Amino acid sequence: MDYAEQHNEKRDDNLSTFLLSKLDLTHRRLRRNKRGLTQVLSFRNIARLMIVNEEEIIQQRSPLSDGSYIADTANTSVFKLLLTGVDDSALGTPAAATEEETSREAQIGLLDSLIKDLQHQVRDLAGAPVELEQQLDRLDGSISRQAQQLAISESHYREIAGNRRENFRKLEEASNRLTEIRSLLDRFKLLDKHYTSDLSRLRAIEEAGSLFGAFGAGDCPLCGASPEKHKTSEGCEGDVDSIIAAAKAEARKVEQRQAELQVTIKGLEKEASSFERRIPKIEEETRKLSAEMEVIIAPQLRTIRANYGQLADKKVEVREALGLYRTLKDLEERRFKLLEDEGATGNLANVDVDLSTATVDKFAARVLLLLKAWQFPDADRVHFDLKTRDLVINGKVRTSYGKGLRAITQAAFSIGLLDFCRDNGTPHPGLVILDSPLLSYREPDSQADDLRGTDVNSHFYNYLTAMKSDRQVIIIENTDPPANVQVSAQSLKFTGNPAAPRFGLFPLRNEKTGNTSQPSQG
Repeated sequence: MDYAEQHNEKRDDNLSTFLLSKLDLTHRRLRRNKRGLTQVLSFRNIARLMIVNEEEIIQQRSPLSDGSYIADTANTSVFKLLLTGVDDSALGTPAAATEEETSREAQIGLLDSLIKDLQHQVRDLAGAPVELEQQLDRLDGSISRQAQQLAISESHYREIAGNRRENFRKLEEASNRLTEIRSLLDRFKLLDKHYTSDLSRLRAIEEAGSLFGAFGAGDCPLCGASPEKHKTSEGCEGDVDSIIAAAKAEARKVEQRQAELQVTIKGLEKEASSFERRIPKIEEETRKLSAEMEVIIAPQLRTIRANYGQLADKKVEVREALGLYRTLKDLEERRFKLLEDEGATGNLANVDVDLSTATVDKFAARVLLLLKAWQFPDADRVHFDLKTRDLVINGKVRTSYGKGLRAITQAAFSIGLLDFCRDNGTPHPGLVILDSPLLSYREPDSQADDLRGTDVNSHFYNYLTAMKSDRQVIIIENTDPPANVQVSAQSLKFTGNPAAPRFGLFPLRNEKTGNTSQPSQG
């Protein structure tokens, strides 16, 4: 038969009604406020007293409180029902609530819900508000120092980058000028060859003219006239002397130009030589600057920027955490004001359940026997305070202990309730599940909260091992129990290893086949 998840007192086809029927608790009612309004009992009301997770086991509040002011009366009514077997079905018709009372109760309920959500969030924060304020001050100092270091590094980076850019500019100018000089030298050397060629030609003319003069009179080589017909009074294109004189004059000009050209070429070659020496030095200096930027400064700058970003992000987180605390404090103050207006300055004063002193004294006595069996340090006196709805151990309220001792005393409360109900024949599922009750052996708050020097854990497990068969306690712990408990049939180790026995509480699921399988326990 398939059972519905939601409780319905008018139907039997839901899991809650089925479980309550096994306890003979169907159709029971719980008082839910001081005016006498009642609500139907659901198995969920009982479950929170038998299943305590790792967060609830260290809470600084009564084991009967889930952090909601509205639910405190109903939670205490469940406790009374388990201790006495008597519910609140006999309550008469309650007085009608005024509109103001209804509004106030709704506001308190909403504030309780918001406060509970915020408490879950602040539980995971780095520390208390004072610690966060100190952390924020330290972060401000670190961020200021990091900002100064970042400014210095960026300034140095910009300086090196500017020097490198200047070198690139110089290198470009020098390379361009050297290219230009080489081009000019190629052209000027070609021009020099032309000058040399011209001089050779002019000297050949001069030499040829001299030879003509040495040969004496003869036919003119240009016009072919015989010597007797030469007219010395008239100019002739074949005037050798004039040609020789002109060639000499032209040769002098060419020699002068070539000399000037040689001076220019030597100057350019000297300038080129200077650039050829300078350019490698500029290139080497540029390589050094690039290496310093890319290998040293840039990584340092990235690291500093990353650290600065992380610090800034952490500061945002701390500010948000402080904001959560401030919001939580504001909601709690508003809730306290509403409770004052209602005449109840705390969640405990609103509880109006007829829980007798005699009954809770018997329960406290049962818890004391249990603590002594565990050899809990200095467990001489235990009583149940009806105002705080919690145990007082040796005159000290349970919630004033460190989280490790709160965990073990919460375990004492839950297991003591199981033993009390079984010994007195009152209803109880007979099962308690506790997550991390031995926190004092793993994460003690302080030396006073540290049980590692005691054998409480050994006596704790021995007590559970010897429990009667009509009751069962399941302990979930990350620390290994004593050796004699580990080898007992009641001890199961969840390995988290698919190849090892007992991977976890639930069987493994084969993703390919969809079937479940669980290695057998050896």
